[in-house]
Amino acid sequence: MARKPMLALVGRPNVGKSTLFNRLVGQRLAVTDEIPGTTRDRLQGEADWNGLTFWVVDTGGIEVYQPKGSRDLRPLAEGSADFVPQITAQALLAVEEADAVIMLVDGLHGVTAADEEVANILRRTSKPVFIAANKLDDMKMTAAALEFYGMGLGENVFPISAIHGIGVGDLLDDVVAALKKAVEAGAEADDDEAHLKIAIVGRPNVGKSSLLNRLLGEERVIVSPIAGTTRDAIDTKITWHDQPVTLIDTAGIRKRGKIEPGVEKFSVLRALRALERADVALLLLDAQDGVTEQDEHIAGYIADAFRSVVIVVNKWDVLEKDSATMMRFTEAIRARLHFIPYAPIIYISALTGQRVHSVLETADRVYQARFQRVTTGELNRIVRAAIEKHPHPTGGKRLKFFYASQVRVDPPVILFHVNDAKSVHFSYRRFLENQIRAEYPFEGTPIRLSFRDHRD
Repeated sequence: MARKPMLALVGRPNVGKSTLFNRLVGQRLAVTDEIPGTTRDRLQGEADWNGLTFWVVDTGGIEVYQPKGSRDLRPLAEGSADFVPQITAQALLAVEEADAVIMLVDGLHGVTAADEEVANILRRTSKPVFIAANKLDDMKMTAAALEFYGMGLGENVFPISAIHGIGVGDLLDDVVAALKKAVEAGAEADDDEAHLKIAIVGRPNVGKSSLLNRLLGEERVIVSPIAGTTRDAIDTKITWHDQPVTLIDTAGIRKRGKIEPGVEKFSVLRALRALERADVALLLLDAQDGVTEQDEHIAGYIADAFRSVVIVVNKWDVLEKDSATMMRFTEAIRARLHFIPYAPIIYISALTGQRVHSVLETADRVYQARFQRVTTGELNRIVRAAIEKHPHPTGGKRLKFFYASQVRVDPPVILFHVNDAKSVHFSYRRFLENQIRAEYPFEGTPIRLSFRDHRD
């Protein structure tokens, strides 16, 4: 499963990282402000250039210190000075995780002591580093970029204007060439990785590391009652029923907007990357808390990534229960997580080991469903019966279905040939999916329905 490469934007505050980020991802996801230090947490988005789709990460900036007499004497945003250590850690971790780095500098101010501190950090990485001398809105100003060659980060210095897009294309041409090399290298490394990979995800302190330890049967991962102990995504390979399985333990994810600056924010990024590398996600819920808003957001991340999912309700042993407790809990989960109705739900206690044996069994069953195929004949029988039972509502031109076929697996993709693809209503897509799942459940696995215009 090919992963998207990652590009990190780093630099001291107020050099234009958020502006460049917005230009690359094509959306105003980052707030820009003239006061240094406005961006306190990292945002990530997808960009596309020269046929390559990649992640872009906007960091909060590295500011080790702002020495007296610095050329940039504007004040930090209110309270930002308190976050300097976190901002530094954030950028350091971004560099560690990224496949390439763009260091933004202010082309008008020249090299500052803070820039030198950032450069000192970047010199330690083997990743390709590109210097973007920003705010050079006039081509006559490009000579100002020459000063930055003296920072000792190679020959990749580009005069740009992030706000106007000047020089950004030339910069991206070289950056994407480096990212493509990273993709090729990663593909070679992943040649033998065709086996079940499970990401254990959830908000902080729901018992992810405890579950991993129970699955491993030994204490390989630190377990702590303190939320957020696990910062990185940790891969552990095991053999289960003579088959290799990779378990990916991740740091807790919090609802966006409630994520603390610094390392914890980066842990979210790693958790999302873990989902990208995984086949199946174990979404851990805390039985004591029920389904929270954060849990809904994490389930949304899983659905957006088209990963298979098992809902694992942990700490089931601590609840006082009666004969209807599990049924009520299941109904509540289905109501809150209605957008992944195909996900199996299991109830465990990582602490006592109660029903933990069912975790890998269920994950493997769900993994197999990712590769299930339905023959074209069977699929069209189901679709014809569905249309006879409930025709598509007419709102003008009558929708006509010609035929359907499953065109791929991992995840399953079903292609419908119709006379007017744009007119297929969302609710009818869901109806067709439900009819297919009634006979072929694809347990725990999302199905992509695609509609294409077809002429008689």
